[in-house]
Amino acid sequence: MCGICGAVGLRHATPIVFEGLRRLEYRGYDSAGIATLVDGHVERRRAAGKLDNLSDLLSHNPLAGTTGIGHTRWATHGAPTTGNAHPHGTSRVSIVHNGIIENFETLRRELEGAGQVFETETDSETIAQLVDYHLQQGLSPKDAALRTLRRLEGAYAVAMIFAGHEGLMIGACHNAPLAVGFGDQEMFLGSDSLALAPLTRRIAYMENGDCVILTPQGADFMTFDGTPVERRVQVTALTAGAIGKDGYRHYMEKELHEHPLVIGQTLQRMVDPATRRVSLPELPFDLASVPRAVITACGSAFYAGMVGRYWLEELARLPVDIDVASEMRYRDPPLTPESLGLLISQSGETADTLAALRSLREKSVHILSVLNVEHSTMARESDTVLGTVAGPEISVASTKAFTAQLTVLACLSIATARARGRLDSLREEELVGALLDLPSRAADVFKQGDAIRAMARVVAEARDVLYLGRGSLFPVAMEGALKLKEISYIHAEAYAAGEMKHGPISLIDRSVPIVATAPSTPLFDKTLSNLQEAKARGGRLLVFTDTRGAERVGAIAEHMVVLPSVHDFVAPILQTIPVQILAYEVAVLKGTDVDQPRNLAKSVTVE
Repeated sequence: MCGICGAVGLRHATPIVFEGLRRLEYRGYDSAGIATLVDGHVERRRAAGKLDNLSDLLSHNPLAGTTGIGHTRWATHGAPTTGNAHPHGTSRVSIVHNGIIENFETLRRELEGAGQVFETETDSETIAQLVDYHLQQGLSPKDAALRTLRRLEGAYAVAMIFAGHEGLMIGACHNAPLAVGFGDQEMFLGSDSLALAPLTRRIAYMENGDCVILTPQGADFMTFDGTPVERRVQVTALTAGAIGKDGYRHYMEKELHEHPLVIGQTLQRMVDPATRRVSLPELPFDLASVPRAVITACGSAFYAGMVGRYWLEELARLPVDIDVASEMRYRDPPLTPESLGLLISQSGETADTLAALRSLREKSVHILSVLNVEHSTMARESDTVLGTVAGPEISVASTKAFTAQLTVLACLSIATARARGRLDSLREEELVGALLDLPSRAADVFKQGDAIRAMARVVAEARDVLYLGRGSLFPVAMEGALKLKEISYIHAEAYAAGEMKHGPISLIDRSVPIVATAPSTPLFDKTLSNLQEAKARGGRLLVFTDTRGAERVGAIAEHMVVLPSVHDFVAPILQTIPVQILAYEVAVLKGTDVDQPRNLAKSVTVE
């Protein structure tokens, strides 16, 4: 969840590292710090809160040096204070760490018994103290680091610098991402390629159990036992320009407006517009022979999987189980080796989803992952990957990545149905045509800005909000409720519309707005009946519908947003966009930190 950036070379490290942390702040913003080597000694600056606090500190108390590491923190062990902020260390070594050291209590007791003095409440300091102990025993920085790494249990990415060793940095990772950037007489380390984008496009992605020794001249990769390994240097397409706000108030606002582009780019990779057929990359297994699938993911990606389940079962008649990733492996579902594990993650580093992947791997099932980061850990450990082509998503609350995931799942469902003999060519052309029409219809949603903002003014005054949807639109209601909770801090719950009368109806009064996703699909009449029940009990109805639906729901809705009419198949994708915009507009009215909501981080790399 935390962000790491490091630089070693001829230029001053602090401005390079700080700007890298700025690009990684979506990973954590409880505290931040930088350490460099100054005249052979380790010096550091740390501040609680967001990076602006560290910036203020550095402006009054600059930090020189050409070898430096930095960190932006999402707290796990220890409160988000300056004292617990990274970098941690001693007079001999300074480290930054992302992840959790599971055996830190055992190591801490052992080290305290050996005379090491701890200063923080964090598990991370254990790494520094263990390295320091080995340095005092006469080991070189490399040997002290390797011996330490062999003792650690858990998930971690770590970077280290050493007093008296200018131009040396050591990095390592286990179940957490770390990338190495190659410059001209300088080298860089970052939690992901976003941190390195303005510095270099030549990047090597470290693998599980890798250690790297960095000097201005290059990188030496090895395993934790010191065995040399080779890691391919790749040229990334990511540039600094891809991660700006482009004049928008927030990253989230920019990313919302990228929905049409992202849907179109994803379709371009998976659909032949001339033949109107889905064309997936070659898969290492036969979709026609898959007897069962299990979908697993976390957060918004889980809701995308719920929609995918509707599509796969309806179109392909493929039985599908679905579990949140944090529970799936504990349920231990019985699966045959020919079954399909379908995992969904924006980052490809989500700890619970990665753990679920490895649990499924033990059952010898086929692993297909829907990911937005092609060089992620999940990508490397999957049999095949379907990319979402969403581009960088900086705002903590996922937006465009969600509709990209839905688009991929729609294409996968069509391909699976065709492979299983459940879809003829005419029906496929119809469904693909609906997908190809979607980017322009998605662009039309933004013409309803005034109507959505009128809804937002009602929701912003509420303490509790109910979201309703039916069928494949129920997960869209769940996504809308999650977005509202994440960025406005208003309590919201989503229910399948037919379940409202089985309990939640008791909550309804004038103070509890009801947001409904209700386009004129075959389930519209059922949803309308549920909304009439709510209206009869004083409910304030805020409805996302289409032209046909508006003709019937208009009499009972306090506010409507009339969206373009689309095929039932793609309605969940289109309906997602306005419910996300609603949450954004409410958060703006509430004055919350839209891009970096409290207590949240973008890439959840701890369980």
